[in-house]
Amino acid sequence: MKYFLFLLFFAFALNSSTGQQVQQKEQTDAQLAVAYYNAKDFDKAIPLLLNVYKKTSNTYYYRLYITALIQMKKFTDAEEDLTRELKKKQATPETQIYLGYVIESQKRPEEADQIYKEAINSINPDKSSYILTANAFLQLAKYEYAAQTYLKARDVLHDEDFSYELARTYSYLRNYEEMMEEYLNLLRTNENQLNRVQSSLSSAMRLDIDNGLRDQFRTQVLKRIQTEPEIIGYNRLLIWFFLQEKKFSSALRQSIALDKRTGEEEVRIAQLGQMALNNQSYDDARKAYEYILGKGSESAFYLLAFSQNVHISYLQYTAENSNDKNKGTEIAMLFDKALSTLGYNPSTLNLIQEYAHLLAFYLDEPEKSIAVLQKGTEIPKLKPEELGQLKTEMADVYVYSDDPWEATLIYSQVIDANKTNTLGDEVKLKKAKLGYYMGNFSWAKAQLDVLKASTSKLTANDALDLSLLIGNNLNLDTTAVPLEMFARADWLFFRNKDSLAMATLDSLTEMFPYHSLGDDILFRKAKIETEQKNYTLTANYLEQIVTDYSYESLADDALYELANLCNYQLGEKEKARDLYKKMLFNYPGSVFVDESRILYRELREVYPDEPEKNEIEVPVTEEELPGETE
Repeated sequence: MKYFLFLLFFAFALNSSTGQQVQQKEQTDAQLAVAYYNAKDFDKAIPLLLNVYKKTSNTYYYRLYITALIQMKKFTDAEEDLTRELKKKQATPETQIYLGYVIESQKRPEEADQIYKEAINSINPDKSSYILTANAFLQLAKYEYAAQTYLKARDVLHDEDFSYELARTYSYLRNYEEMMEEYLNLLRTNENQLNRVQSSLSSAMRLDIDNGLRDQFRTQVLKRIQTEPEIIGYNRLLIWFFLQEKKFSSALRQSIALDKRTGEEEVRIAQLGQMALNNQSYDDARKAYEYILGKGSESAFYLLAFSQNVHISYLQYTAENSNDKNKGTEIAMLFDKALSTLGYNPSTLNLIQEYAHLLAFYLDEPEKSIAVLQKGTEIPKLKPEELGQLKTEMADVYVYSDDPWEATLIYSQVIDANKTNTLGDEVKLKKAKLGYYMGNFSWAKAQLDVLKASTSKLTANDALDLSLLIGNNLNLDTTAVPLEMFARADWLFFRNKDSLAMATLDSLTEMFPYHSLGDDILFRKAKIETEQKNYTLTANYLEQIVTDYSYESLADDALYELANLCNYQLGEKEKARDLYKKMLFNYPGSVFVDESRILYRELREVYPDEPEKNEIEVPVTEEELPGETE
């Protein structure tokens, strides 16, 4: 008995091992067949593909096999093989489709059309069979026949819905009117399909260069809203579209109108407000939160809207009219009222920090700022990082007040309490910068060199930049006065004393006209003008760096900033395209290359490169762009 069991076990193990070997060989053959096919080595691919298909009955390999025969113009072999397949009992409409494709490849369109129609008429009357047949047409880019397949399915299977499949097929045909009709039909039947529709439309719109789909979208959705106002999904789709276009005002109007009908849009209006805020559309963000505030304190989003409204006022003030002290005082009163209402607690830490920053850096009231922060630090059970954020702001205020010793002490306290999170490294950078402002260059550089290994990429990059600045300019002269003046300008800029910072940089240029800090001075001036929204002056400084200091380390930074300025602020899209392209070819090792490549491609879609006079145009392909990897 034991001997019998041993033999049984041995036989089982042997069969199992053999089965695994066979399976591995099939898998290897399949991979090799596809590799040959992709390499267009069809002579080697054809027998392997046929062999894999016979063993697996996977139609994917059969399609590649037939396509390979067509590529080799072995039409007779393909027809004979397909004819044999069609005689088998298990032959499917897909086989007929492949035969039609072979016939069509031989310039016999009418005969092929007849075969395609026979394939559609031979489909078994169930949903999966229609989908498989349509997919076979789609794989061969026979989109019209795929659409005919789904329309036939709709006629035969009355209880099944093929709106989504038809919509996708019409998108391949660029038939946007029919595509939109099907997506809207899908929403009418089931609003839960909204996310799916939005995702599909988003993909289609990325290919919509001439705005044909967008125009069609607006026309058809608005028509449906008018004729079928009870279908809420249409309204939600229109709001989504406005948000994709960043037309927050239009989206908000629609959302408010919908909320007045349903009373269920508050969460979406709050989200809309946040999206507008993230895109610096402050007026639209404020209107969204004010609408929620208008619904009264019973709203679940009332406190959020109250807090966000103050936050928006602060951001808009600092971004747009920070020189208006009267306006700043009004914002300070809003903060005071908000903190009186909401209280000093962990949920208002952001308001506390912004209020303190406003008081010190914009209203020149550092003592009052310190008092606000001190009250914040007394909130019970704050986490080390939360307390550290408030104390860091307090130290910044002491830097503003020209009290470096107190600032250093507080920075050190925060660093000791936050050794395990990124705040610790951020504050180490601030402390090193303070040493730089004070003229302790050697000490500051030593700290910065350590921070270059920070896990925070932003901190590491800033540390590297400042370390290079100090290292490149500290020992070139017998005096450190130029670097001290430059550091003082940076300190004034940190304190929002932009005019004094600019005057200091001008004096530095006059006193040391040929100093190595020349490109750094221009870059700082560009930064100051950007803060003041003087974008034309910013562009002038950046262009001077690109032209006169193309060999310096800041050249690629200036070129990238200039390209972005033209792209986003100055509206000079074609110039931006040329600048991004210049980045790719002139500075292939720059950290800005990857993003420049993406932006260049986007702009090239809309503004194709023009050949120079007397030059034969040779389009730049994706493969020819510098920095690409195989």
